[in-house]
Amino acid sequence: MSKQIVIFCDFDGTITEKDNIIDIMRTFVPEEQWKPIVDDIFAKKTSLRAGVYALFQLVPSVQRKEVTDFVLNQARVREGFVDFVNYCYEQNIQLLITSNGIDFFIEPILAPYAEKINKIYCNQSDFSGKNVEIIYPHPCDKHCNVDCGMCKTTIIRSYDSNRYFKVVIGDSITDLEGAKIADAVIARDYLANTCKELGIDYQAFSNFHDCIQALTTFITQTEVPQ
Repeated sequence: MSKQIVIFCDFDGTITEKDNIIDIMRTFVPEEQWKPIVDDIFAKKTSLRAGVYALFQLVPSVQRKEVTDFVLNQARVREGFVDFVNYCYEQNIQLLITSNGIDFFIEPILAPYAEKINKIYCNQSDFSGKNVEIIYPHPCDKHCNVDCGMCKTTIIRSYDSNRYFKVVIGDSITDLEGAKIADAVIARDYLANTCKELGIDYQAFSNFHDCIQALTTFITQTEVPQ
């Protein structure tokens, strides 16, 4: 049976060249406050949900405009992304953005491409209190005990494996659990290194032209309709 490709694509460090949350912390928060939290996330001492929440609790809400303007001015979309979006659209490949990033910068950065993206899953922000609060509208289901915040595996599992060929594209720890259950993985940086350590097959990428090439390979190797 042929299957339709559906892509679960990370945002920070994948679509954008750098991790925007880390850049926000480096710019607006003293390193001795934010770095231990990030270190604990990667050491798996703190969950993604709790860690991201704690990071943004270090940012005063009155800095909303300053923080937002900073991200929108410095974020760089990775080479080839517009071609990648167009390729997915033309090939009837479902493109989902699945990110543990935050709506206040993800949505405006992706606005030029939004008409050709099937859906954006990310965390939400609340600037009404003293410090920024992160809201998690896409929590883990009963099959996930990682406390992801924005649970990528829950979204991946919601797509019928009999109908869809599931591809994860990502770079970091937030993509690892999804990579374990995907049909194919396109990875760079931490995710690529960890997939190699765990014996998870993956295609490496440095830009989105590499991702297009990987997708053409998947189409050739599977019975996925073009």
